[in-house]
Amino acid sequence: MPYTGGAHFLVDETVTITGARVALNGIEAPRMDLSIQRGSILPFETRRDDRVQLDLGGHILLPGLINSHDHLEFNLFPRQSQGIHANYIEWAASIFHPDRTPLKEHLRVPKAVRLVWGGLKNLLSGVTTVAHHNPYDAKVFDAGFPVRVVRRFGWAHSLHFSPDIARLFKRTPRQWPFLVHAAEGTDARARAEVAGLAEAGVLSNRTVLIHGVGIDPAALDVLRRHRTPLIWCPSSNIFTLGRTVDHNVLRSDLDVSLGTDSALTGEGDLIDELRVARANSRIAPEELFRMVTVSAAKTLRLGRGEGAIQENGVADLVAVADRGVDPAEALRELRPELVVIGGKIKLISQRLLRLLPRMCRSGLQSISLTGRGDYMVDARIARLHAVTAQILGAKFFLAGREVSS
Repeated sequence: MPYTGGAHFLVDETVTITGARVALNGIEAPRMDLSIQRGSILPFETRRDDRVQLDLGGHILLPGLINSHDHLEFNLFPRQSQGIHANYIEWAASIFHPDRTPLKEHLRVPKAVRLVWGGLKNLLSGVTTVAHHNPYDAKVFDAGFPVRVVRRFGWAHSLHFSPDIARLFKRTPRQWPFLVHAAEGTDARARAEVAGLAEAGVLSNRTVLIHGVGIDPAALDVLRRHRTPLIWCPSSNIFTLGRTVDHNVLRSDLDVSLGTDSALTGEGDLIDELRVARANSRIAPEELFRMVTVSAAKTLRLGRGEGAIQENGVADLVAVADRGVDPAEALRELRPELVVIGGKIKLISQRLLRLLPRMCRSGLQSISLTGRGDYMVDARIARLHAVTAQILGAKFFLAGREVSS
């Protein structure tokens, strides 16, 4: 569903955001002006004939968040699990019945439409970049998609479901990450998968393991030697496997980032995932902040300054109400008021809409999500809603929350 509309800041002019505190990391957030031109953040304190100003006093600007693991086309689905499973193979066998309700009905929604809804799930939780664990669809993930989708990566599903994993790894350019589900279980089979990946020759510092619940001390030693990063999806793990990654793994020197997985197993969006992560670990707020910003950018090998607010970096920003706390603590009750991706307004709250120059409102349509709020977003919500409601009925859910337009 290509879409090239949108609420750009004036592309050829400088826009200055004033009055807000600006998160330089998880702890520091000085009050300063931030100027944007052609999708990039200008050197701090630069103001070049800024004809457009946006006063965000009472807000804190965070870097755009990064969701390191999602399956975007499955976020309209209800959660699916028949009890607790020993590993992902058992889970898949128990739920994969595409000829039965509810999968049958949800699969009738065109995939392109489902992908866009998955993008909206991320946008509404302050995500500006998401790693989609399936082939990159250039026709859908164009400039009009709700969020940026990681484009340069290699992937395999898992050792079990990807018998050609060694070939897939070898054909992935060396500068790209290679993402694979691994050790997704609590039994001996899951615990053996790290050794299996090593034997297949696909462990390295660019290999990225997703889930890792079965990582034991021996496997952890192997991963540390290879400097292999991990993507942690706690709510999905707990729902399907009954527990998540061991604290000793999370507190090791592995690079760890956070992912939601899809609505088939995840709690909801990245806001939910951060809450579950806090409740099921002893990870400090500053470390959780890194998991959805700079650590994620490093793991996914992003190269434009994603996950940070930095001079000459890409202008991916999230504005939230300033409660006087540091940026890491601001994630605790995250409710985006404004989301900017590459200098383009992709989401704004109804409350802040009045601050926008009329020229910056073009292409925005309204959406409401139970428990999240009322927003204007850069997407064809009316059309998406009509197509989806025709199949699923007027009452349908995005990552567990009812949608209305």
